[in-house]
Amino acid sequence: MPTTSQSLLSARTLTTRLVVIALVATGAMGIEVIAHHAFGAEFDPNRPVLLRGPVVKVEWVNPHAWIHMEVTNDNGSKEVWMVEGGTPNTLLRRGLKRDSIKPGTIIIVDGYQSKDRLSRANGRDVTFEDGTKFFMGSSGTGAPLDGRDPTERTPSR
Repeated sequence: MPTTSQSLLSARTLTTRLVVIALVATGAMGIEVIAHHAFGAEFDPNRPVLLRGPVVKVEWVNPHAWIHMEVTNDNGSKEVWMVEGGTPNTLLRRGLKRDSIKPGTIIIVDGYQSKDRLSRANGRDVTFEDGTKFFMGSSGTGAPLDGRDPTERTPSR
């Protein structure tokens, strides 16, 4: 039968192990947060794009929602672009729902191309066929202040 001091030592060892596990888990979560990118790390503010075409797929995932859309190039070829939006939570607060943009829906995306010049963009505005416009950009991440973000403050003169 363990003595009181042995039981205390065992409880302390267990507590220490639990604290270490909690710190490691917290550290792992912190790495993911640190890895979150700013607009300027991935997208080029000097490469605006205007994309039009049907939605192929929508990914409602963190840290950013993604719309995959088929764009017809000037030469008639087609390519699928990935368009990054704000976080799902931010889009929900702005009124967009998971099923607001369904595959097959024709949209126009006004945004900025990725720095690697692949078929990826950060979407600022999405315009539906009926003319309804929705701001889907990720704010406060270094994206150009273009007046389209309803939360932007215009600099005082």
